[in-house]
Amino acid sequence: MRRLNRKKTLNLMKELDAFPKVPESYVETTVSGGTVSLIAFTTIAFLTVMEFTVYRDTWMKYEYEVDKDFTSKLRINIDITVAMRCQYVGADVLDLAETMVASADGLIYEPVIFDLSPQQKEWQRMLQLIQSRLQEEHSLQDVIFKSAFKSASTALPPREDNSLQSPDACRIHGHLYVNKVAGNFHITVGKAIPHPRGHAHLAALVSHESYNFSHRIDHLSFGELIPGIINPLDGTEKIASDHNQMFQYFITIVPTKLHTYKISAETHQFSVTERERVINHAAGSHGVSGIFMKYDISSLMVTVTEEHMPFWQFLVRLCGIIGGIFSTTGILHGFGRFVAEVIFCRFRLGSYKSTSVPLPDGHTSNHLPLSTDNSTH
Repeated sequence: MRRLNRKKTLNLMKELDAFPKVPESYVETTVSGGTVSLIAFTTIAFLTVMEFTVYRDTWMKYEYEVDKDFTSKLRINIDITVAMRCQYVGADVLDLAETMVASADGLIYEPVIFDLSPQQKEWQRMLQLIQSRLQEEHSLQDVIFKSAFKSASTALPPREDNSLQSPDACRIHGHLYVNKVAGNFHITVGKAIPHPRGHAHLAALVSHESYNFSHRIDHLSFGELIPGIINPLDGTEKIASDHNQMFQYFITIVPTKLHTYKISAETHQFSVTERERVINHAAGSHGVSGIFMKYDISSLMVTVTEEHMPFWQFLVRLCGIIGGIFSTTGILHGFGRFVAEVIFCRFRLGSYKSTSVPLPDGHTSNHLPLSTDNSTH
């Protein structure tokens, strides 16, 4: 009884076979079929390798939402070199929300030489080249995001030459925390002094001829400091053409959450517009000489996530490639054989020309003879 049930089950499974087998004696192999098969297998192998490359790659997904965090502090990372002595310049932040000077105690004033060494000039040249490429090809920013914490540091390398020249510039570097509202970070003549109605800089003791706001921005970023991330103003260098010159940078900051397979951090991207002009009160160009960075924070927050193709999707695409190539090449091969047979049949029919056969009554027949055998009976 068990054997009978087993036999019925096997017969049922045979009837459900969707892949019927054809005996090898009925299969005809041709040169054209072998050629098409070779092309199909080569194409499948090539597309499989390409698909595996796509599967290994990752891409960045951007999502936008309203930033509801107004209570946390915004960190500003600064590394700027000004072509003036440290005792002549002062840096601070004016918070527009509270209309008061934010503390800038986290900044360090370091006397340095403004001219770069050969190695540092090469670093700056490469950084400026990367910046120009980023402006032309925005997709490179995804590569920078994915390579964060893996690439070398973007900080200015230390000076390798032992120059005996006395320091003629001031490097202002460090970080400070401000409220997440619009503000103005500026570097101008004189140290900042507290004032009940605002703020002021003690510039009366500085000679006007010593004003020189030529500067180099080695690094400027907002939020968490992430090695490997290149910001829009990194490597910027401006040379003042006049003592009374104002450099303005209008910055729009976008809060960003970065989630990759290497890091997970909260940082800020920003865009910047530059402007510079000479202060000349007689010509109607009013203002204060210095470097002014006016920043505003966007109400939108961007979440950047590194994504990877799921393995099941890779298998589906791979099956589609294999099945599609086999089906397409089979159809093309069948169509090609059909066209070839039609052409060859017409060629063969055209080779048989009509001939005249004499009849006993003196007439002729233009029909083809029934037999081409020359034997006599």
